[in-house]
Amino acid sequence: MSLKWYVVHVYSGHEQKVKVALEEKIDASKHPEKFGDILIPTENVVELVDGKRRESSRKFYPGYILVRMHLDNETWHIVSSTQKVTGFLGGKNKPAPITEREAQSIIDKMQQGKDKPQPKYFFEPGDEIRVVDGPFANFNGTVEDVSPDKEKVRVLVSIFGRATPVELNFIQVSKV
Repeated sequence: MSLKWYVVHVYSGHEQKVKVALEEKIDASKHPEKFGDILIPTENVVELVDGKRRESSRKFYPGYILVRMHLDNETWHIVSSTQKVTGFLGGKNKPAPITEREAQSIIDKMQQGKDKPQPKYFFEPGDEIRVVDGPFANFNGTVEDVSPDKEKVRVLVSIFGRATPVELNFIQVSKV
């Protein structure tokens, strides 16, 4: 019996509740060996809250979970009859599994997010931002240059009517 990865669509914001409910249904089923892992694709992000660096979790596919299982009528019914599940991705009656390579890339992205948290916002030159920390707090500006490897942005901030370039960390600014 080969287990394959399936993408299950759930109510957005209820991914964790669906995962717990599905695990309980699987444990109570006649054939729990037909199921493998259940994953909620998330990554850690870093943001600045009240002057303190804080890590939080962000779903990169909100409203979806990954279930590794052997698809037959029984397993299909267990998953689709779980509360707050709207169905499988790829068809109502015969859902299509995702490839092992696609599943592995999602798992790798989740692991990278745990090892090295990502900034909450991604910036591009021309983005309007607001400085939230440091000596230029509450100033607005425009992103001039982005250094993702250093997690820094160069921002043109208007001081006394003149555009002044300032280099800031990603967590010191937020998008307007």
